[in-house]
Parts: sequence; structure tokens; C-alpha cells
Amino acid sequence: MKRTPRSLARPFAALVAALLGFLLVATPAQAGKSAGGRSTVTRIRLGNAANVTPALIGPSYFLQGNGAPLLTGFQAHINQVALSALDIVVLAASAPSSGSKTPECDNLRTLNNVNSCETVTITSATGANDAGATTAVTNAEIVYFAGGDQCNYVGWRGTTVYNAVKDVVTRSGGVGGGSAGLAIQGDFVYDSCTGSVISSEALGNPYHRYISFSYDFFKWTPLANVITDSHFFQRDRMGRLMTFVARQLQDGKTTTAYGLGVNENTAVVINNNGLGQVYGDAAYVVLGDHSPEASVSRQPLTFSDFKIWKITNGGTYNFAARPTSGFYTRSVNNGAISSSPY
Repeated sequence: MKRTPRSLARPFAALVAALLGFLLVATPAQAGKSAGGRSTVTRIRLGNAANVTPALIGPSYFLQGNGAPLLTGFQAHINQVALSALDIVVLAASAPSSGSKTPECDNLRTLNNVNSCETVTITSATGANDAGATTAVTNAEIVYFAGGDQCNYVGWRGTTVYNAVKDVVTRSGGVGGGSAGLAIQGDFVYDSCTGSVISSEALGNPYHRYISFSYDFFKWTPLANVITDSHFFQRDRMGRLMTFVARQLQDGKTTTAYGLGVNENTAVVINNNGLGQVYGDAAYVVLGDHSPEASVSRQPLTFSDFKIWKITNGGTYNFAARPTSGFYTRSVNNGAISSSPY
């Protein structure tokens, strides 16, 4: 293909940039590159080019059961962070394989009080130290982690982007994620770095090679001693979440472990007082409050009386003062759940 002469390319590029800034539509930021020249960071901003600085009234936590944010829940999340326009950053560890490059922002920017929504895609751990990406997060009032592979996200620990996300919450902003982005929000993280385990595998062997955890990642206050899971009922993940809870107890990480399973098309939004409300379908809280009867390598799990709360649309669960009633129980005996846990 014949290239445009350099003398013409520069004025043309400047004209395009000026028009995009004037129209305040999708505004791609310069991509960061690795030493070999491969792009590791891309930024695409939708909405207004200028940042806003609203007074923040959070923090608020948004926990989505699949990758696409539920808009009713996200509007509640926005309302818990600020009473005026704010900026959102969507962080992703991989670009969509097809369709829009900004699928979350395409929808989020239609909500009330959204000044801008910027998608920042970081495809390597080193990219999470990119100055432009860090500035984008620093200027945001809400950060949302997109779906993908949570093993990529845990590799960002200690980077400037990671620290900027923590600062958003310290400033009383909002944070959350869906699917893989949900997995990293809990105190204990099923990182999926060795593979993705299914319930039958986990119940049959609590130390299955596909089960691996990361610890001390974000440590959000309402999610202390919590491990999260997504696509919950749709992919029948209760068995593996029970196993994840049992492992935290067996491995001495805590004396009481909680699992939070969120169905698809469902969001749990936690306000600054620790009260979580469910939007959409349903979420489940699973409590293990004693040591497993049997949780050893290459043997099925046995655990009596998991306490389970099912919270449906509009229902609440207090993560700051966790309830001691309103649950039902299910046991696991030799790898089999006593009856339907849903």
C-alpha cells in the first residue's frame, strides 16, 4: 500500500486530533510500547476530554457475576461515589477478540453523571507501570476490572496502576469488576494461574492442580475473609466455592471463611457502610466456620454444615455486620453435596 508523504501526514493527523477533541467522542490515547516495540498499553476515552473532580462520598464496591456491568447496579454504584459527574476507567488485561474495543464503556457512558469512560488495556505486567495508564486511573473516580483472565491481573501487584487503584478507594471512590475482574476483589483470590477447575474436580480433590490462590492483593475492608466466584449458578460453581472456602480453613488462612458467588446478569453493590444490595438475579454467601472433616490432597472433600445465604434482586447482606441467621445449610460428604445448594 502506498504511504502518505510525511509532509502531509503530520498536518492531517493534527487536524484529526483536533476534530476528535472538539467533538468529545472516542479519543484514543497514545499506546505504550515494550522494549521490542510491541504495544502493551492502549487507551480509548469516550465522552468528555477534560477530567472532573467531584466530591467523593464512597467508597463503593461493584461486584458483577459476568463481564458486562449490569447498568441498574452500576448506576447505584455511581450514586454511592458522587452526586455529580465523574470519570470511569475500565481496566482490561486483553482486548476483545471481536466487536467493539470498548464494550463496557459503550454502555457505562450512557448512565447519569458519567463525564467520561476510558478503556485502558494492559497486555503485560510491565505495562501496568505505564505513566499514561497510571495517570488515567489516578484521575478516575471509579475503576472497573473487565473480564478475561484473573491470573493476568494478579501479576500487576505492586505496579503504579495497582497502587493508583488502591488510592481511588482511599479517596472514597469506587472499584469493582466482573468475571475475572470480580475474582481479584476478595481477600482470598482464586487466581486460575494453573487452570480453571470445575466443581466436580474441586470436590473430588481440594488440592487439584487447577486450584491456586493469591493473597493480600487488594484487601478491601467489606470483603475481609471473602473469596469470590462468578458465572455462579450458570456454571454450577457452588461445589468449587465450597472447596475454596474449606481450603482457606484447612490451610490456616482464617478461622472463618466466606465465599461470595454471583450469578450472571447480577451485581452486588456494597456501600460505604458495608451494606451490599443485589441487582439482577441472585448471589450466594457461603460460610465455613469450622475446620473441614476431610480436606487433603487426592481425597474427596468432607465438610459438614456450610451456612448459605441466597440473596435475590433487591435483597441485602451486611458485610460489615455479617448476619448470624437467615441461612440454610448444606454438607459435603465424600465429595458429594447433600442436596441442591441453590
